[in-house]
Amino acid sequence: MHSYPDASAVVRALAPDEPVILNRPHAAARAARFFVEKFPGKSLYAVKANPSPELLKVLWASGVTHYDVASIAEVRLVRATLPEATLCFMHPVKTRAAIAEAYRVHGVRTFSLDTHEELDKIVAATTNEAGEPATDLSLCVRLRVSSDYSELSLASKFGVDLVDAAPLLQATRQVADALGICFHVGSQAMTPFAYVQALERVRAAIVDASVTVDIVDVGGGFPSIYPGMEPPPLEDYFGAIHRAAESLPVSYSSELWCEPGRALCAEYNSMIVRVEKRRGNELYINDGAYGALYDAAHVGWRFPVRSLADDAEGVQEEDFAFYGPTCDDADYMEGPFSLPAGIKAGDYIEVGMLGAYGAAMKTAFNGFGQAEAIESSDEPMASQYRGDRRDPRHSDNVVSLR
Repeated sequence: MHSYPDASAVVRALAPDEPVILNRPHAAARAARFFVEKFPGKSLYAVKANPSPELLKVLWASGVTHYDVASIAEVRLVRATLPEATLCFMHPVKTRAAIAEAYRVHGVRTFSLDTHEELDKIVAATTNEAGEPATDLSLCVRLRVSSDYSELSLASKFGVDLVDAAPLLQATRQVADALGICFHVGSQAMTPFAYVQALERVRAAIVDASVTVDIVDVGGGFPSIYPGMEPPPLEDYFGAIHRAAESLPVSYSSELWCEPGRALCAEYNSMIVRVEKRRGNELYINDGAYGALYDAAHVGWRFPVRSLADDAEGVQEEDFAFYGPTCDDADYMEGPFSLPAGIKAGDYIEVGMLGAYGAAMKTAFNGFGQAEAIESSDEPMASQYRGDRRDPRHSDNVVSLR
């Protein structure tokens, strides 16, 4: 893979006709080391956020040994890429065939569930030919919790309600070698309190069920930095989670897990696009809703952008919307995206922080979707990890003790 110092160097060297994905392995490695060293438990990478084999290898080399897989295709991919990794099948609804292949072929022993039907399916799929049930299963019951403090909700589709959790936990305890409780506070949680509130629900579930729990998995939701979204430092999240988990009645016997996706890979990718047409404050670019900018179109996500023109520094900026390259009116990204007022057709733009979901969701709709991948050695447009953010926990008001 070719390497360049930054996006501007790519434009000068290649003047690309198609979008270009920029990979920053050093940024992903730094994020992985941060979680491995600072989270007070085990970190599982949520593969769905970006399943790139190159990224998986970077995370593995940086100490991430466990991977949250959500489909049998992800199981196969990660097992082929990282033969020694521990895979955890954390989608609460799976086919029996997928469970059986994951267990028998790929060595998966950890599964999540949120219904008695899914529990029965897991037990049946892992029972051997002699009719003996598996004795080495780690089963995590997914609890429904609030997504009120997150930018994208994950509260509707999965999770057993607290009022129904006790019987499911008790039944799972009977067949599991290790019992876990997991949850997901939603994507891009903007306050550590989201996890504190969820762990209070875990406490209630444990007390109601009167079971011993071996794993408390706080899921994903750890935030990255985007325009208009400046979350607290991740150390605040880790501290709040640790304190809340330590107060659980099973803290002495349970292991703490998390499942970062966005937080480990958002800074890994950016993308170079070209302006093909300008109409007022609308820019027609060569990637969009059916490419890496799905979230910008469908959930109004504002990614950071910058012009790669040589004369872009210090000029007046305006807010723009984007149209993607397909024939579909839905291929529209409202933004606003702030760029130099004089931007025109033929100019290039870098769109940052696309490592989470963006680079992984490109399609070939309408014949578009080609994108070369190139390594870049510069820094991402924003970072939770490089140490140059002001820590809001520290005050400028110094009180003398004399």
